[in-house]
Amino acid sequence: MPREVREVVFVDGVRTPFGKAGGMYAETRADDLVIRCIRELVRRNPQLPTDRVDEVAIAATTQTGDQGLTIGRTAALLSGLPKTVPGYAVDRMCAGAMTAVTNVAGGIAMGAYDIAIAGGVEHMGHHPMGEGVDPNPRILTEKLVDPSALVMGATAENLHDRLPHITKERTDRYGLNSQLKTAKAYADGKLQPDLVPVALRSSEQGWGLATVDEAPRQTSLEKLATLKTPFRPHGRVTAGNAAGLNDGATAAIIADEATARELGLPVAMRLVSFGYVGVEPEIMGYGPIPSTEKALKKAGLTIDDIGLFELNEAFAIQVLAFLDHYGIADDDPRVNPWGGAIAIGHPLASSAVRLMTQLARHFEEHPEVRYGLTAMCIGIGMGGTVIWENPNWEGAEK
Repeated sequence: MPREVREVVFVDGVRTPFGKAGGMYAETRADDLVIRCIRELVRRNPQLPTDRVDEVAIAATTQTGDQGLTIGRTAALLSGLPKTVPGYAVDRMCAGAMTAVTNVAGGIAMGAYDIAIAGGVEHMGHHPMGEGVDPNPRILTEKLVDPSALVMGATAENLHDRLPHITKERTDRYGLNSQLKTAKAYADGKLQPDLVPVALRSSEQGWGLATVDEAPRQTSLEKLATLKTPFRPHGRVTAGNAAGLNDGATAAIIADEATARELGLPVAMRLVSFGYVGVEPEIMGYGPIPSTEKALKKAGLTIDDIGLFELNEAFAIQVLAFLDHYGIADDDPRVNPWGGAIAIGHPLASSAVRLMTQLARHFEEHPEVRYGLTAMCIGIGMGGTVIWENPNWEGAEK
């Protein structure tokens, strides 16, 4: 029986403040972070009957301990959703939440779901990257990949080798600008509306409340130039031009557009297309370029149609490679207007919904822009891109 593909929309997204790994969330459970996000989505959208949620997809890269036990289902139960709401866990490393969103979007488009919650969590203080993994030795002995492919910072150094015109000074400048843009966004009150306050407990300091990201800092090009290069002697990747190790969670409501409008839910973005690709694992930071080409082709668009970009700043070199490929200036105001992961943090599997939530807010402020995209590099050599349409576009038929 032929089916009509339905329009998929991003309704609303929230996140916890992102902490430094083992910092303010040292004694907070990972699952409690994502539960807090789901509860906030329900609170912010009282017109959503919770029994209308058809699925909860939550990503985590390290699926053990307080990030294990099919976290989508346990988080749904603990957040107070009806027991009839199912859930599952997702892993595509850094693009976990992106994959959670596109997975449920596919179900919505073909009619299996009407409304879903998708998001991600990573507590890198409790679960360091690579904890408990056992890579098949044939990956290395049969030379399927270079050993550096298993160390993300080393892959960024490899990308520098491939693109020698992107200097360390340029990546440091990009990192500094990320910090400055995030500081301005906080000063202008842009980030705070989508941050979920989280109660903190410390056996030494007592109780507290997380209301802002822990990672942003004041710095300068002079200070950045002195930082160590931990992945290679005399290298180019430092803590100043790369995202740190972080703890945090995100969640979003994804829905069929007709259902959203029926219930009076906001329509913040309309999904246009998405693409995932594989690249050489040892230069995984190159991934967003071909994934964007794929998503653009599927949408029948070109890069010139994109008016806003939310690019995950795992490493400055990865973003600059993307910008150079498309002829976009380092300081183009369309790119990461409120800064990015270098300043805010990158709790692996959660980050994509932060990008999407920020893009949705940019769309509200820029009705002249029709299309925007969210893109990120992904560990073990992949890239992911999602293209969105602005429902507030002033050129749309009224």
